[in-house]
Amino acid sequence: MRFAVDAHAIGCNLTGNEVYVRNLLECFAGVDGEAEFIAYYSVDEAAAWLPERFHRRPVARNPFLRLGYDLSRKLRRDRPDLLHVQYTAPLLCPVPVVVSVHDVSFSEHPEFFALPRARQLQWTVRRTVRRAARILTGSEFSRQAIARTYGVNGEKVVVIPNAAAPMFRPLSREAAAAAVRARFGPPGPFLLTVGDLQPRKNQLGLIQAFAELVRTHPQLPHQLVLAGKATWFGPRVHKAAQASGVADRIHFTGFVTDQELLELYNACEVFVFPSFYEGFGLPVLEAMACGRAVACSNASALAEVADAAAILFDPHSTGQMVRALRDLLLDAELRGRMERIGLQRAAHFSWRQTAQKTLEVYYQVADSRGRAARERYHYARR
Repeated sequence: MRFAVDAHAIGCNLTGNEVYVRNLLECFAGVDGEAEFIAYYSVDEAAAWLPERFHRRPVARNPFLRLGYDLSRKLRRDRPDLLHVQYTAPLLCPVPVVVSVHDVSFSEHPEFFALPRARQLQWTVRRTVRRAARILTGSEFSRQAIARTYGVNGEKVVVIPNAAAPMFRPLSREAAAAAVRARFGPPGPFLLTVGDLQPRKNQLGLIQAFAELVRTHPQLPHQLVLAGKATWFGPRVHKAAQASGVADRIHFTGFVTDQELLELYNACEVFVFPSFYEGFGLPVLEAMACGRAVACSNASALAEVADAAAILFDPHSTGQMVRALRDLLLDAELRGRMERIGLQRAAHFSWRQTAQKTLEVYYQVADSRGRAARERYHYARR
């Protein structure tokens, strides 16, 4: 079998999409020693992340060139049994498609996106989903949302959970804190949130809750650190921080490397994830895998992923968010218990299992294609 993966996200700082394809390819190499794999990449830096035995094919970084022409041309030459993409397949794809749709927030909540981006995703993902042989997603919440949005047969959508990468693990708290101070500067204990600065991540609500927490509990010395790259929405988040009354205690790191993220998770006292909408919510598991207590939104897939290993709150309620953070910060016994439960929860997920289940889908699709070809051959000979 020959399986192709659109790996253009690697090296492009595309956060969740990059994490997904990078970990999947790395585990494929250890799980399946027989199939051929082709990885289509867009930046030279990606080569360092691709397993050595994979065939590597450069494709255009420009999405219009890549999806409109370049990727289809290379697929016709390489003739794989299928192509695995995230969200969007090339326009004229000559092979069966397996698509990972992590969430459909662009359809259910287009207000979280710049209008042109929402419209583009609505059109391209609908086209891809309708022609895909299988649709992969990380949670039951997302499976139902995909079926509801596109009217596809539920059996066509396969739930394969993601996981925290093995690099996310407990480190020395003191060493991590020293590294964070040297790079990013928060002088004392801090709360951490992770995610691009965008509406659905609810940084505005978190800043409001943090300001209220400081006002009502002035004995707390904590800072707030927001790790994530700036987007079109970034100026609004920075403006909210400046107007919060606690601007001197709010820090923005911008985009962070994996090593910096590992240190931030380990150095923080509590991880908070107030997102309005997530198809999975990988940062929650990453923080748990680092031994941190987690407070997160009860919306979308987050309650499903966190289960009982996080303190949940309504992301629309400042009061609930403040109470969750207050309880974890002021109750050391509760915080320690949530840290232990979180480690156990994160251990339930692994990228190796994700890769194995994904490969099962690949083989099912490839076998179906082979059977269809054999049936056409026998029919033509009758």
